[in-house]
Amino acid sequence: MSRPRIVIVGAGFAGYRTARTLARAARGRAEITLLNPTDYFLYLPLLPQVAAGILEPRRVTVSLAGTLPDVRLVLGEAGRIDLDGRTVHYTGPEGERGSLGYDRLVLAAGSVNKLLPIPGVAEHAHGFRGLPEALYLRDHVTRQVELASSDGEGPLCSARCTFVVVGAGYTGTEVAAQGQLFTDALVRAHPLRKGMRPRWMLLDVAERVLPELDERLSGTADRVLRERGVDVRMGTSVKEATPDGVLLTDGEFVGTRTLVWCVGVRPDPLAESLGLPMERGRLLVEPTLQVPGRPEVFACGDAAAVPDLEKPGAYTPMTAQHAWRQGKVAGHNIAASLTGGELRPYRHKDMGFVVDLGGVKAAANPLGIPLSGLPAGAVTRGYHLAAMPGNRVRVAADWLLDAVLPRQAVQLGLVRSWSVPLDTASPELARVPDGRERRETDTASGGAGAPSAGGRKAVGGGGGDDTSRTITSPTPEPVRSESAKRNRQAAKPAEPAKPRQDAEHSRPQPAPTRSSPTRSAPQEGDR
Repeated sequence: MSRPRIVIVGAGFAGYRTARTLARAARGRAEITLLNPTDYFLYLPLLPQVAAGILEPRRVTVSLAGTLPDVRLVLGEAGRIDLDGRTVHYTGPEGERGSLGYDRLVLAAGSVNKLLPIPGVAEHAHGFRGLPEALYLRDHVTRQVELASSDGEGPLCSARCTFVVVGAGYTGTEVAAQGQLFTDALVRAHPLRKGMRPRWMLLDVAERVLPELDERLSGTADRVLRERGVDVRMGTSVKEATPDGVLLTDGEFVGTRTLVWCVGVRPDPLAESLGLPMERGRLLVEPTLQVPGRPEVFACGDAAAVPDLEKPGAYTPMTAQHAWRQGKVAGHNIAASLTGGELRPYRHKDMGFVVDLGGVKAAANPLGIPLSGLPAGAVTRGYHLAAMPGNRVRVAADWLLDAVLPRQAVQLGLVRSWSVPLDTASPELARVPDGRERRETDTASGGAGAPSAGGRKAVGGGGGDDTSRTITSPTPEPVRSESAKRNRQAAKPAEPAKPRQDAEHSRPQPAPTRSSPTRSAPQEGDR
């Protein structure tokens, strides 16, 4: 008798936890396949530390093959899912096409950068959802400081030393906090003109920083940011972005070469392509994480609208802590569905929040106890070490080295601006050109032939803008749906970006990447 086939689409927080739970429960009695474009699970909460030069990139990546030995890994991006035929069609990293049959399917495709209809943002801003974006930001910030130190003075020098972050949620707050410390360290090696200092701005339409948190924690983060020199502006956002700067909603024009977009996320468009009932771009599921009318299909993480049983009528937010715990429930329920066991609904209980503000600064409330300063920093880092499914010793070693040694102020230039467009369905992959230029780029950079940006995404399962800061128990061209085609045709095409006169923009830009339709209405995971 053949073993039941289980296919998991996406290896983010939800997909990874589902695979790990299933592998332990099945004990070889089921064939578990994990479809993902990368061979690692990305621990998103520590990504700002990668951008700030504290952690090396591999520290926040956990090998799928190394930690899921009983799970078959298939590298590729899901395209069309035939629900009636129980088949997932995908495109491999070198353009090859394949398909996977299943008896149970888990959709944990996660989320992508949220776009708003603001002129110039798609062309001039960069998100913060994947490792390539973090590597690009670290190189870009280093380059701007180095160029500013040689420019001497003037508006161009000031623009290079001004860094604008939009979105004061978890990610934006941590990027601004870590970024200010990083650039202050850079100018010690590359002094600017007398009296000049790198300037970080944090913008949000909300009334306060970290509006999702208790006011005491929000106040702690706001105080640390302002004491550090971050220009925090609440009730303010970007009205228009240009190659030379941003026009704010209050009428001020700020010269800058750096616009980091952290306003939130939107569900991966793969969920919408299925033609099933949706809730604001997320696939509607039952409390057991099953899709109504499709008991063989489960969905969890950012792509799923999971009823919040603690708040009747509401759905759980798009955060990694929910995705992580939903993955455990999904794994249990799939195993139970194969053996005739009882399926359990997803319930949650928050145990607190942690926000890393760089250095020894943090804000946390474990078990409802508000902390700040060194105690909060210790709790925050301790939580991350406990929550990571691997690399704990390496992460701790990097933290220790950062405490006693200066950071390496070098730019490697491995990720270019055009490689990490904001409007992409695959932020976890650096974009590469197609055809001959693509092969030449792969050879020059030592790449393994990553899919072009036009490929479908099959990663995620959680993160949202909040990523994993809530304390929990450590436990060729894709096929598009008709609805996606119509939405794409209705969307106004963006004008190509004007190249800036920096080293990173010295080569021609490829054609704009395919993306899903943008949404102007607020969604879960906003800020």
